[in-house]
Amino acid sequence: MEREIFEYEHRQFREVVREFVAREITPYHAGWEADGIVDRAVFAKAAKHGVIGFNVAEEFGGGGVRDFRFNAVVAEELAAAFVTGPGFLLHNDVVGSYLSRLPDDEQKARWLPGFASGEAIWAIAMTEPGAGSDLQGIRTQAVRDGDDWLVSGAKTFITNGIHSDYVIVVARTDPAAGSRGISLLVVERDMPGFSRGRNLDKIGLHAQDTAELFFDAVRVPARNVLGRLGGGFVHLMENLPEERLSIAISAVAGARAVFDSTLEYTKTRTAFGQPIGGFQHSRFLLAELATEIDIAQVYIDRCLKASFEEKLTTVDASKAKWWATELQQKVVDRCLQLHGGYGYMTEYPVAKAFTDARIQTIYGGTTEIMKEIIGRSLGV
Repeated sequence: MEREIFEYEHRQFREVVREFVAREITPYHAGWEADGIVDRAVFAKAAKHGVIGFNVAEEFGGGGVRDFRFNAVVAEELAAAFVTGPGFLLHNDVVGSYLSRLPDDEQKARWLPGFASGEAIWAIAMTEPGAGSDLQGIRTQAVRDGDDWLVSGAKTFITNGIHSDYVIVVARTDPAAGSRGISLLVVERDMPGFSRGRNLDKIGLHAQDTAELFFDAVRVPARNVLGRLGGGFVHLMENLPEERLSIAISAVAGARAVFDSTLEYTKTRTAFGQPIGGFQHSRFLLAELATEIDIAQVYIDRCLKASFEEKLTTVDASKAKWWATELQQKVVDRCLQLHGGYGYMTEYPVAKAFTDARIQTIYGGTTEIMKEIIGRSLGV
């Protein structure tokens, strides 16, 4: 089914992104996976070609375009190439959303040029060892000390955690105020008391630096408070729909990439004297997966349209996130089965997709949390 969500400029941008991925990421990705981290220079190269930073105002070196369809193009092209290392989606879709809405003029002048150029890599630290999807359960605290804040606590599973020069830290600035006592503070790389733990050893996404972060009375100046003091929880809720849509977009694109490679495999791999795709069970399974991917794509595109029209709701994004990521798990699992023993070999894209995709139903809010959000919206 032909997609109608993209216009001429998005299709042109797709060619730029596709060429960039083929030249600057794909040839090096296996090496980055072995190293457990990408070459940070790829961020600056991506910015030079407009692959990241396009949603920053032109006066700060960006492309001046806030249209999530461009974000979707980047997510889809990375998924189509089976490259999961560069934390571009975190940089563009998540942090970029905060930095486009919350900084004051002084902060914009200080932070946005480096963000847009890719010279400064950003991360956001929400999850803690004892608090994942329940953001109200965070324990990291910021205590007022004159004009500064002393931040203490620990975060884990932080994407771009090793490379990051700036980290948006979710912390309690008023422990007695509940969700109204949470704020966002920007911690910089060289601030005393800020340290990084290990680059976490994961079952997938091996090239993506995912780290533990520690804060021991880190002195953060008041000018590094992002957004409204005490408004952190609201800011998180405002930005989570696009973050979840980004994951959903990546999930459907990833499912389609695995399906397409599997379809070709079933046409060339033979068993009992015929291509395995020629067996009725295989044909029916492929027909089922093709249909479900197309149907999911239609809903994702509707959410994408709602996003650039600023009409995307938390419930809509939650539906997209859980459905698309669970579908991705199904597609990858069934496609691996169609590969037989070869599907268990890491040289085949489906094997890598099997481990890389598993996190999709967990981060950004688990499937169970998504269903809880939707269920509450129904009055039950």
